[in-house]
Amino acid sequence: MAGSSEDYRHYHKDGSLWATGQLRDGQPHGYWEWFRKDGTKLRSGHFEAGAQIGEWTTYDKAGHVYKVTRMKRA
Repeated sequence: MAGSSEDYRHYHKDGSLWATGQLRDGQPHGYWEWFRKDGTKLRSGHFEAGAQIGEWTTYDKAGHVYKVTRMKRA
């Protein structure tokens, strides 16, 4: 049976949101987002049991897609 999930948030030293996602059994799981100090989205993607999976998107400072990287399974 899968472990329970919990919401996770991490903050920059100035108190602004840096990352948000879910932890399952203490490891990143599901959809995650990272943000710059000004609040714009920096990167987003999915984890499965702590490993990056699928497509990961990096955004420029204007919020437009800069690049998409497809993660290979280990």
